[in-house]
Amino acid sequence: MSPGPCLQQRCSARARSGIALLLALVCTVAAAPARPAAAPSARIVDVAFQTPQRAEVIVESPEMGRVELIVLLPRDRSAPRPTLYLLDGRSAFSGGTFWLRRGRAEEFFADKPVNVVLTTGGTASYYTDWDRPDPELGRYRWETLLAKELPRLIDARFRGTGANAVAGLSMGAQAAMMLATRHPRLYRGVAGFSGCYSSAGSLGEAQMRAVIASYGGNADNMFGPAGAPGWAAHDVLTHADALRGKAVYLSAGSGLPGIYETLTTPGVLNTMLIGGPLESVTGSCTRQLADRLARLAIPVTARFRPTGTHSWPYWADELPAAWPTLAGALGLTPGR
Repeated sequence: MSPGPCLQQRCSARARSGIALLLALVCTVAAAPARPAAAPSARIVDVAFQTPQRAEVIVESPEMGRVELIVLLPRDRSAPRPTLYLLDGRSAFSGGTFWLRRGRAEEFFADKPVNVVLTTGGTASYYTDWDRPDPELGRYRWETLLAKELPRLIDARFRGTGANAVAGLSMGAQAAMMLATRHPRLYRGVAGFSGCYSSAGSLGEAQMRAVIASYGGNADNMFGPAGAPGWAAHDVLTHADALRGKAVYLSAGSGLPGIYETLTTPGVLNTMLIGGPLESVTGSCTRQLADRLARLAIPVTARFRPTGTHSWPYWADELPAAWPTLAGALGLTPGR
């Protein structure tokens, strides 16, 4: 018995409706835009131990390309530990760091329960993100690397606890304070040795431009032309309130000859003629930041030496002097 005309019509309508729905679904899928590929993330591509406690670490960064770092590890690595990022001065060079050559960092941290990340390269960079690549200095995206890419990599590979501090000397001192003010949730402590801390205004901008120009760079490629917003955005004095709640250590000498300027010291005349005036300037800069923090009622440990030039023997001494402040911020016993 064949179906009646009404039933045939209902079946035909259902079939047409089903086909239409199927076609609509096919068209919708075909018309949907392709999901964008995930952005590449930074990764550690190689770890080579130069000594049992010093590793050369190669990071592939989408922002910076291939970057070499040095990581110092404690003798006892049985427990997770915090991390200290240690920045070099304007003469930072690729493949090494003055903190190892002249700062005695490896000896000092050998028995400390902390990972120490040492930058290599970054000459006259201020360890910040530059607006544009510089024809002489290259592509600098240090802030992204140090504050956004590296922490998770270091914690994952070297058993970090997520507690971080940052320290530096001269150019690296200003960079450390900039990083701490711009990423206040990342760093628990910060130390600056012989630094200047203003990037806004004619004097602050001028000293940074002079540092960059001394290596053939153009500071317009960093934050833009004079008065561009980037200069004020990185001014530590303006944003000093972001240091509230952190352990802060500052130090500088007076510029007068001290215990390391003797008649038998190699290059002593050059140190006194150049390093003396430089340290006098950074001493004034350091007092300016210390005074600013005092006005904001932000505690700071400040050490102003009555003598001392802008030179490595003094910065090597500042590392153990700053350690109690940094260790306390990282939850460590200062004596260790």
